[in-house]
Amino acid sequence: MRTPLVAANWKMNGSREFAERFFTDLDLEGVISGVVVCPPFPYLSLAAQAAQDKGGFVVGGQNLSQEPAGAFTGEVSAGMLLDWNTHYVIVGHSERRSLYLESNELVAGKFVAAQAAGLIPILCVGETLEEREQGRTLEVVAEQMAAVRNRIDSSAWKDAVVAYEPVWAIGTGKTATPEEAQSVHEFIRAQLGDIGAEVQILYGGSVKSANASALFAQVDIDGALVGGASLDAKEFAAICRAAV
Repeated sequence: MRTPLVAANWKMNGSREFAERFFTDLDLEGVISGVVVCPPFPYLSLAAQAAQDKGGFVVGGQNLSQEPAGAFTGEVSAGMLLDWNTHYVIVGHSERRSLYLESNELVAGKFVAAQAAGLIPILCVGETLEEREQGRTLEVVAEQMAAVRNRIDSSAWKDAVVAYEPVWAIGTGKTATPEEAQSVHEFIRAQLGDIGAEVQILYGGSVKSANASALFAQVDIDGALVGGASLDAKEFAAICRAAV
């Protein structure tokens, strides 16, 4: 049985005061799912210290470079993330793909770099509203996954997480119905081949405590990558408790 996993993606939000208050308020008593918190890079040290002091969650990065070191101003390497006891890292988030023009091939390079360093990549895949209306959801998801699959041995999927995030549902308040999400998750699992039954597949897209239980009840939805709702420690904890 796959262990549920819930990950918080703060994006470019927060402050030192916010981070300190969040970790003080975060009450994960009774949570049986795995929990990951991905703060902005400057607050990784606070997150790492809180994870050590409180327990109950591990730290993730929001992005990384595919390069291990060098003249890449503004980039952060896998090794740097490891220095702050980071366990996971998000790769290929739709905002990185759309705003910073990260190609499927670049995302695949980041996935490989993360695993090579010992990090667990959370690979984000998903379609835009236009692609959805064109009936291309599965085609787009398959292309995004194929770029990674072409770079790795199939067994490497067991040390990764996939997150289905329909772009049209991120930060919009719109959410795929549990049945719509399940359909794509089932397709993703099939894309993973024989090892698919072991891989955690998360849903992301305006996940809240109010809709989390219905989403998590689906057979192929193993948890969530939470955006806006993860900025409220109590709301985020409630989502974690729903992942049973």
